[in-house]
Amino acid sequence: MQYNIFGGNLPAVTITLNPGESIYTQSGGMSWMTAGVQMDTNMKGGLLKGLGRMLSGDSLFIATYSATAANQEITISSTFPGEIVAVNPAGGDIIAQKSAFLCAESGVSVSAHVVKNLSAGLFGGEGFVLQRLSGNGLVFLEIDGAVCEKTLAPGESLIVDTGSIAAYEARMQYEVTMVRGFKNVLFGGEGLLNTRLTGPGKVWLQTMTMPGFAKRIIPFLPKPTSVSSN
Repeated sequence: MQYNIFGGNLPAVTITLNPGESIYTQSGGMSWMTAGVQMDTNMKGGLLKGLGRMLSGDSLFIATYSATAANQEITISSTFPGEIVAVNPAGGDIIAQKSAFLCAESGVSVSAHVVKNLSAGLFGGEGFVLQRLSGNGLVFLEIDGAVCEKTLAPGESLIVDTGSIAAYEARMQYEVTMVRGFKNVLFGGEGLLNTRLTGPGKVWLQTMTMPGFAKRIIPFLPKPTSVSSN
């Protein structure tokens, strides 16, 4: 299967399908496609898996797109400024932030991943339910802002600001740590907690988060004015 990611900071991916090839995305994810692509809407895996997807930020129903002729194209657009990355979980499951899933080949399964560590779930920035990607095939993730990939050696750790982890390999150790130092907590501007990832494994980091972006633009939004009645 061939694909082309384009669009710069407002990215989309065009995927070329041949007979026997298909991809799926959440309901309403398609931007445009050629006439030789057939759509089938379903719950993919049944009601329980559909509910799990809803908890992890996606839709209950999935749209599957299959080629009925050679060299058919379908384009899926990101929902937020950033980047689209292609990964394959064949070497091990990948844990992604909520709503990271964009589309995938049929051999990839998307399910809910429940964070077992209490402090990580409460304070890790993404809550208790993330997305687990498993199987064999390409899956496309939408990353907020720019993406930075890092591969950690066994025992090597990386301290990350809360919310900046877009995805990481499930074999890695994930824990929330407290910022040390009274002055650092009060005046450091980084909050009370960070996340520690320990290798071996790969992590995908993002330079922007949707909550952070919203916080920045809210002061510039026009305020509603009250209308007085005579």
